[in-house]
Amino acid sequence: MSSKMLQFTHIEQQSPDKRAAETRKQDFNEIYGGFQDDRATGQASRCEQCGIPFCSVHCPLGNHIPDWLMLTANGRLEEAYALSSSTNSMPEVCGRICPQDRLCEGSCVLEQSRHRSVTIGAVEKYITDTAWEKGWVQPIVPTEERSESVGIIGGGPAGLAAAEQLRMQGFQVHVYDRYDRMGGLLVYGIPGFKLEKDVIARRVDLLERSGVVFHPNTDIGKTVTFAELRSRHDSILIATGVYKARALTIPGAGLTGVHKALDYLITSNKVSLGDSIDAYTSGELNAAGKDVVVIGGGDTAMDCVRTAIRQGAKSVKCLYRRDRDNMPGSQREVANAEEEGVEFVWLAAPEALLNEGTDQAVSGVRCIRMHLGVADASGRQSPEPTPGSQFVLPADLVIEALGFEPEDLPAMFGEADLTVTRWGTLKTHPRTLMTSLDGVFAAGDIVRGASLVVWGIRDGRDAAASIGRYLNEKAVAQAAE
Repeated sequence: MSSKMLQFTHIEQQSPDKRAAETRKQDFNEIYGGFQDDRATGQASRCEQCGIPFCSVHCPLGNHIPDWLMLTANGRLEEAYALSSSTNSMPEVCGRICPQDRLCEGSCVLEQSRHRSVTIGAVEKYITDTAWEKGWVQPIVPTEERSESVGIIGGGPAGLAAAEQLRMQGFQVHVYDRYDRMGGLLVYGIPGFKLEKDVIARRVDLLERSGVVFHPNTDIGKTVTFAELRSRHDSILIATGVYKARALTIPGAGLTGVHKALDYLITSNKVSLGDSIDAYTSGELNAAGKDVVVIGGGDTAMDCVRTAIRQGAKSVKCLYRRDRDNMPGSQREVANAEEEGVEFVWLAAPEALLNEGTDQAVSGVRCIRMHLGVADASGRQSPEPTPGSQFVLPADLVIEALGFEPEDLPAMFGEADLTVTRWGTLKTHPRTLMTSLDGVFAAGDIVRGASLVVWGIRDGRDAAASIGRYLNEKAVAQAAE
């Protein structure tokens, strides 16, 4: 079935059906269904085929969005997938979790008019899920096998994207990760209601069938030294991400019942995967029956509040010092959370965590109302406290979702010559992404700082291209010698 393009005057914007809140909050399955063929075709046909495709311009991967929308509208799905996957190592992931409202869809010319954007992410998901179902996604078969090997530290988006691209060049690729499953935050940081884990498992399996060798439960600096890793491989890519959580510095921050967001999410995701976790069984990292307060306003905070709802919390509140319009998280996620019963406490900040019992358990959060004052150097208004506006929120479980910072990699790896910036991220050459160590490259959040999955994929692909050039130049030089 094919459709003409520019149908935005006849076909309204449509998203895939979303499960009712009362149903979906009972499990950790994805809340959105998939497009049926006719709805995907119709939605793709709304594309205006702009002369300057702002959707592509504002996509970190530079995806050829108008082209694969046109192919979808014309029923040429295998070609659409080939084009989509030529620029994106994980289109099925980006279609599910990218903040399209801030990237491609938010930049769609139709979004600037009364017609509203094409639902690009849902069509991307439809194309790729169809490709998996039809068997169009096949293992990589390099045109030439190379003897050089590359060791990748980190099995998250940047590491997996780099592994794919390096394997396509024929290099022998080994991926090392501290966790027992590959995928990084895609597996352990993002709940299943946004990204079901079999989506990642099949991508990892594909890479394994393509010849990528995975080394789980490998903590660099402990399980194996960084020096040993360098001796094994012709080049190294560091794609560890940023895992050090920013912590509260207010009175009571050390009380029991106060936990970091990632600890909470990792535990929940492991339980969903069938693991037995003592901290969950004991109730320590289980929100069931508790008054939960999540502090923060990003997507990680949204993951925490929606997880707490599914665990059966008595109440769930999200405390954020700015207003809704200034939240860094996706507005779509905020709306989903509200539908599921999360209460947002805007323009409020924690002053202290309270303990009213004889033990050291948290019992509440003393907060103060905020107002937005003068804009800072970035142009964003700074939140300022309103004197005498304190109030208390009851809390048995407080989750800190304040963002992430880099770990001290030079110390962890025992490599003092690995240069970092003043923020602790790895310092790399702006063009080659090589660190201060010859043959050692870095990509993703450990260079960029905490960012989006789509940027991790882009950085991993760019690093793979640089590593390929480095090893090719090295091979030519060795041949000349």
